[in-house]
Amino acid sequence: MRLSSAVSKKILKICAEKDITPNRLASICCLTQSTVQNLVNGKSRNPKLLTIIRICEGLNIDLKDFFDDELFATIERED
Repeated sequence: MRLSSAVSKKILKICAEKDITPNRLASICCLTQSTVQNLVNGKSRNPKLLTIIRICEGLNIDLKDFFDDELFATIERED
Protein backbone atom coordinates (compact mmCIF):
# COMPACT_ATOMS: atom_id res chain seq x y z
CA MET A 1 0.00 0.00 0.00
CA ARG A 2 1.20 3.50 -0.73
CA LEU A 3 1.78 5.92 2.13
CA SER A 4 -0.81 8.37 0.79
CA SER A 5 -3.46 5.61 0.75
CA ALA A 6 -2.60 4.46 4.26
CA VAL A 7 -2.75 8.02 5.62
CA SER A 8 -6.06 8.60 3.85
CA LYS A 9 -7.61 5.43 5.25
CA LYS A 10 -6.31 6.16 8.75
CA ILE A 11 -7.72 9.71 8.74
CA LEU A 12 -11.11 8.45 7.53
CA LYS A 13 -11.02 5.73 10.19
CA ILE A 14 -10.31 8.27 12.93
CA CYS A 15 -13.06 10.57 11.64
CA ALA A 16 -15.54 7.68 11.74
CA GLU A 17 -14.47 6.70 15.27
CA LYS A 18 -14.80 10.29 16.51
CA ASP A 19 -17.96 10.94 14.45
CA ILE A 20 -16.54 14.00 12.70
CA THR A 21 -16.24 14.99 9.05
CA PRO A 22 -12.91 15.71 7.37
CA ASN A 23 -13.95 19.39 7.21
CA ARG A 24 -14.55 19.41 10.97
CA LEU A 25 -11.18 17.71 11.41
CA ALA A 26 -9.55 20.56 9.48
CA SER A 27 -11.14 23.12 11.82
CA ILE A 28 -10.18 21.22 14.95
CA CYS A 29 -6.57 20.84 13.80
CA CYS A 30 -6.15 24.39 12.42
CA LEU A 31 -5.51 23.05 8.93
CA THR A 32 -7.06 24.22 5.70
CA GLN A 33 -9.92 22.17 4.34
CA SER A 34 -7.97 21.66 1.12
CA THR A 35 -5.05 20.16 3.04
CA VAL A 36 -7.28 17.61 4.75
CA GLN A 37 -9.22 16.90 1.55
CA ASN A 38 -5.96 16.29 -0.33
CA LEU A 39 -4.90 13.83 2.36
CA VAL A 40 -8.27 12.08 2.37
CA ASN A 41 -8.47 11.94 -1.44
CA GLY A 42 -4.91 10.64 -1.73
CA LYS A 43 -3.82 13.66 -3.78
CA SER A 44 -1.07 14.43 -1.31
CA ARG A 45 1.49 11.87 -2.48
CA ASN A 46 3.97 12.77 0.23
CA PRO A 47 2.08 13.77 3.38
CA LYS A 48 4.13 15.98 5.66
CA LEU A 49 4.85 14.67 9.12
CA LEU A 50 4.04 18.10 10.58
CA THR A 51 0.53 17.85 9.13
CA ILE A 52 0.03 14.43 10.68
CA ILE A 53 1.38 15.74 13.99
CA ARG A 54 -1.17 18.60 13.87
CA ILE A 55 -3.94 16.09 13.26
CA CYS A 56 -2.79 14.02 16.22
CA GLU A 57 -2.54 17.05 18.47
CA GLY A 58 -5.97 18.29 17.43
CA LEU A 59 -7.51 14.91 18.19
CA ASN A 60 -5.47 14.31 21.35
CA ILE A 61 -3.89 11.12 20.07
CA ASP A 62 -0.24 10.15 20.13
CA LEU A 63 1.71 10.07 16.90
CA LYS A 64 2.72 6.49 17.65
CA ASP A 65 -0.96 5.55 17.90
CA PHE A 66 -1.62 7.08 14.49
CA PHE A 67 1.00 4.87 12.87
CA ASP A 68 0.29 1.80 15.04
CA ASP A 69 -2.03 0.28 12.47
CA GLU A 70 -1.78 -2.60 10.01
CA LEU A 71 -2.26 -0.03 7.25
CA PHE A 72 1.36 1.02 7.70
CA ALA A 73 2.82 -2.49 7.87
CA THR A 74 3.73 -2.72 4.18
CA ILE A 75 4.23 0.76 2.79
CA GLU A 76 5.46 1.18 -0.77
CA ARG A 77 7.77 4.06 -1.56
CA GLU A 78 6.36 6.74 -3.81
CA ASP A 79 9.55 8.37 -5.07
